[in-house]
Amino acid sequence: MNNNILEINKLSVSYTPGKKAVADVTTSIEQGKVTAIMGPSGCGKSTLLRAINLMHAIYPNIKVEGEILFDGRNLLEDEPMVVRRNIGMVFQRPNPFPTMSIAENVLAGYTLNGIRLSKAQKSEIIERELRSVGLWDEVKDVTNKRGTFLSGGQMQRLCIARALALRPKVLLMDEPTSALDPIATQTIERLIVELKKDVTIVIVTHNMGQAMRVSDHSLFMYLGDLVESGTTKKMFSTPDDPRTREYLLGKIS
Repeated sequence: MNNNILEINKLSVSYTPGKKAVADVTTSIEQGKVTAIMGPSGCGKSTLLRAINLMHAIYPNIKVEGEILFDGRNLLEDEPMVVRRNIGMVFQRPNPFPTMSIAENVLAGYTLNGIRLSKAQKSEIIERELRSVGLWDEVKDVTNKRGTFLSGGQMQRLCIARALALRPKVLLMDEPTSALDPIATQTIERLIVELKKDVTIVIVTHNMGQAMRVSDHSLFMYLGDLVESGTTKKMFSTPDDPRTREYLLGKIS
């Protein structure tokens, strides 16, 4: 039985004509799992992730070809706002909206989509999502304060709560702990493992230890190509491609 939530077919992304940052990638993302995208800097892993969320749509010079199928539809033919209701994204650096309170940040997706909520609905969503990221007990008395007063780890959890508030089916995370200290990183990693019960997660990481700790499946990219994919356990123990082996041994960086 096919349990894939995303099917990526011959996906290419070009920033300049004739040069592909991502080249003809074909792969699938399994529902209810954490998939890690690994590879050295500049290999196309963040570009691939951003293509899924249509982040390139705002740049007319960037060319995206191929298919990203979600529920049988090619996301590349959909409106970005529609896509982002089902596919949330968390970025490398915590980025709460600076003029918004903690509560307003959680509800930002509803505000931006013009979805009206009653006061009771707002309260329920704010508490539900802040609890889902383990932040409620830490901020429940200060939700009217700006999100930027929080610590780095707290801000990143707030951004995850914001991304989850619209109940997306997929959550994309672009190196979500690279700007955090080790304690905050551990908290986010535990959260990722917990969240996969409710949402499919795709995480870009340069940290091989992190990929081993949190992911079920892994993709290895090199120079824009998808070199290898499979279970994380298999890839780390017996990779099929010598380039994957060299990367895991630290010979490619």
